[in-house]
Amino acid sequence: MMKLGLASPEALIDLNRIEGLEYIKAEDEWIRIGAMTRHAAIASSSLLLEKAPMMVEAANQIGDPQVRNMGTIGGSLAHADPAGDWGSVIIAFRGYIQVTGLDGERLVEVDKFFVDSFTPRLEPGELVTEVRIPIPPKRSGGAYIKLERRQGDFAIAGVAVQLTLDERDRIKSVGIGLTSLGPTNLRAAKAEEILTGQIPTDEVVEEAAKAAAAEARPSTDPLRGSEAYKRAMAAVLTRRAVKTAVSRARGGA
Repeated sequence: MMKLGLASPEALIDLNRIEGLEYIKAEDEWIRIGAMTRHAAIASSSLLLEKAPMMVEAANQIGDPQVRNMGTIGGSLAHADPAGDWGSVIIAFRGYIQVTGLDGERLVEVDKFFVDSFTPRLEPGELVTEVRIPIPPKRSGGAYIKLERRQGDFAIAGVAVQLTLDERDRIKSVGIGLTSLGPTNLRAAKAEEILTGQIPTDEVVEEAAKAAAAEARPSTDPLRGSEAYKRAMAAVLTRRAVKTAVSRARGGA
């Protein structure tokens, strides 16, 4: 925020020596990740690779090795950059953000956490302390695909998809998060509605991809493309991510 000229704080507080904020664990039906957990730790987590592999996939696409070794999931979410990867991924998982302040702890649905660009739902004196996602059931799959000018750059567009198939190969549940396609990370709710309860044929997936593109709210950027280009890429990436997630739910690569 300081680098972008959006903040000029009188003081900085380093959270690195606060104990108990860096962990990845499964409890009951949840995966709980401490806010100070580094992207690199998520990228190498055997627990996440087994239970929520899209988290690992997304972490490996964040920035460069320096960013992954220093940056944290809580810091990224609190930064609330619409180009941030974690916002879309946690939206796809239908996760929660735990916030802690002087009045105690509260859980915020990820959809309600992003107020505007660089504006999280945090009151003065509050910190993000944990991220929670539900453990996906059997026959689940996810994919995070993003388009960059070059590796490590901010995303031109990105799509996260997490879904579960029923015994008849219909989509039982699905979450779709959009990166760099609006003032915040967005949920493609209409696309989710189109897919839910359906066998993911090419026609159904194409309809959902078009819906996601229509739901996107991109803006023209001289460095990363026009609104029309980004909207077209939203459809392309949604199509690819849904098909990849379905393949993984069926046991494919």
